[in-house]
Amino acid sequence: MNLKLLLGLKRLTDYKSESRRLSKQIARIVGALVCSSLIFTAVFVGTPRVASMPQAKAAAPSTLRNAAIVATTVTILKETSEIRELAILRPVKSGAQSRTEIERMIVRNLDEQTTPAEMHATELALKKLGLAPPEFQYRPFVVKLLTEQVAGYYDPKAQQFYLADWIELQGQKPVMAHELTHALQDQHFNLRRFEKWPKGDSDAELAAHALIEGDATLAMTLYMAKNPLIALAFIRSLGGSNMASDQFKQAPRAIRESLVFPYEQGSEWATRVYKRGGWASVSQAYAKLPLSSEQILHPEKYFDYETPVKVALPELRTMLGTGWKRIDYDVNGEWSLYLILDQFLNASAESRRAAAGWAGDRYALYEGSKPGDVFTVQLTAWDTQNDAREFFDAYAKRTWRRYPNSKATEITSGDDIKAVNATAQIPVRERHDWQTNEGRVVVELQGSRVLIMEGIPGNADTKALSKASWQ
Repeated sequence: MNLKLLLGLKRLTDYKSESRRLSKQIARIVGALVCSSLIFTAVFVGTPRVASMPQAKAAAPSTLRNAAIVATTVTILKETSEIRELAILRPVKSGAQSRTEIERMIVRNLDEQTTPAEMHATELALKKLGLAPPEFQYRPFVVKLLTEQVAGYYDPKAQQFYLADWIELQGQKPVMAHELTHALQDQHFNLRRFEKWPKGDSDAELAAHALIEGDATLAMTLYMAKNPLIALAFIRSLGGSNMASDQFKQAPRAIRESLVFPYEQGSEWATRVYKRGGWASVSQAYAKLPLSSEQILHPEKYFDYETPVKVALPELRTMLGTGWKRIDYDVNGEWSLYLILDQFLNASAESRRAAAGWAGDRYALYEGSKPGDVFTVQLTAWDTQNDAREFFDAYAKRTWRRYPNSKATEITSGDDIKAVNATAQIPVRERHDWQTNEGRVVVELQGSRVLIMEGIPGNADTKALSKASWQ
C-alpha cells in the first residue's frame, strides 16, 4: 500500500478531492492495522520491521511508562473530545501492559464472544463457499492474527485504555486518539450494549461495527489533520513500507476485507453523515443504527432508512437425510455477497453491481455426519426483477469458476418455467444445475428472488428441497 505524507491533509470542513483521497488512505491504514473486536476495540500494528520502534525505549521502567501514558491520555482525550464534540463525562483510566497481558485479554475476550461451535460453523462456511482453502483452520488463525504485534485497546468493561509497553509513545498518539474516541462513544452511547448482539443477523452487526469504527477513524483523521507532525511521527513509526502484519497478509481475502470494512467503508459512511449534519448526525446514528452493510455502502439508503426485507428459510435437516444438523442461520448482506461473487469473478465493479440492489437474504448451513458433508442454502431478495436477474447471472458465472470440472445443465423451459402472465412471458423461475465433486449445486431465479443450494447430498430430493425453500 502506497502512503502519502499527511502534512497537507485539509480539515474535513474544507473537504476537497485531495483530502478525500488522503482520508480514504488513512482509513485503509487503520483498517489494516486496527483489527479490533467490538468488545475491546484492540489496535494492531505491523511486523517488527514495520513497527520499527527503538527497543531501548521499550525497556523503560513500567512506572515511568504508565505515568507517561496517563499524562498523554489526559491531553489527547481533551483534544479528541473537542474534535469529536463529545464532552468528557469522566476520566479515562489508562496504563501500560506487557505483550503477555494484552494477548491474554484478547484470547479471553475472543472466547467470551464466540463459542467453538460458532467458530466451527464459520470455518465450514468459508470453505464451502470457496472463501478459504480446505486446510484452513479458522480459530487458530484468528487467535494468531489478533495477538500478532498488538499495540493496545480500550476495554468498555473496565472503562480503561491500555497501550503496549514495548512501543514508543510519540508515534502512537493517533492510535490513542482513535481509541479514546471509543472511550467517549462508550461514555455517551454505551458500547457494552453491542457485546451481546442478537444471533441471526451478522450483517446488521457489521453495520453497527462500521458506525463505531468509522466514527473513530474519522475523528482520528481530523486529529492527524490538526497535528501534522504527530501524524508524520505515526507514519514513520510504521516503517514506511509493509503496512500489514504477516498474519493479516496471509488471511483469506474475505477475512481481510471484512476486517477492513468497518474502518474504510465505515469512515466513508461517517464522512457522508458528517457532511450532511455534522457530528450531531453521527451521534444520532447510535439511536438510529444503520441496519445493514447496504446502508453503509450506500449512505442514501441509510438516510431514507430503507429497512431490509425479512427473509426466512424452513428447517431442512430431515430432507437431507440421517445425521444432518443445522449449525448456522444468518444474514449475509450485500457486502458478504459481493465477497462471495468476487472471490471467483475477480472483477470488483461487476461484483459490486451484481450485489447492489440487495433487499434482504437468509442463509443456512448444515453439516452431515460424514467428514466433508456440508450443505448451504441461501434465499436472497432484490429490489427489482432486473436486480435479481443480474445477481442470478453473476452467481451462475461465479459457480462455473468455483467448480470448473463440474457437469452442468441449464433449464429454461418446461415445468420449472412459468410466467407472471400469459402475455408478458416473464419467467419467474429459471435454473442452473451443476453436479460437482462437493455435491449438487442449484441456482434458481423466481421474480425478484434468487435461491442457491450448494452441496446437495446425492440421496436428497432436490425438487423437494427447492419447493420447501421457496415457500
